[in-house]
Amino acid sequence: MCKQITCICYATVLLLFSPAGPVRAQTCYAPERPFVPTDPRDVREYGDLIRSDFELYIQDIQAYFRCLEEERARAFEEAREVSEEYGRFLQVVGE
Repeated sequence: MCKQITCICYATVLLLFSPAGPVRAQTCYAPERPFVPTDPRDVREYGDLIRSDFELYIQDIQAYFRCLEEERARAFEEAREVSEEYGRFLQVVGE
């Protein structure tokens, strides 16, 4: 029984004094592909709008890639921290 109380106290201390607190995962949303009409007359007529859509897409896809990389780095760091916490937990419970 004492071992269980010690584990609970240890886990509580870890949660309370965690420097960053809980970190939330970031959601990255891929941008929609730009629409290009199939009719060459429409392409010419709406060329400026289509060009703008492509330029916006390129900006948005770059931001999306940055978001994915940031989330990947965050998840790896979280996994490293959780592995260390698990190791400490196993030491406390004597495994």
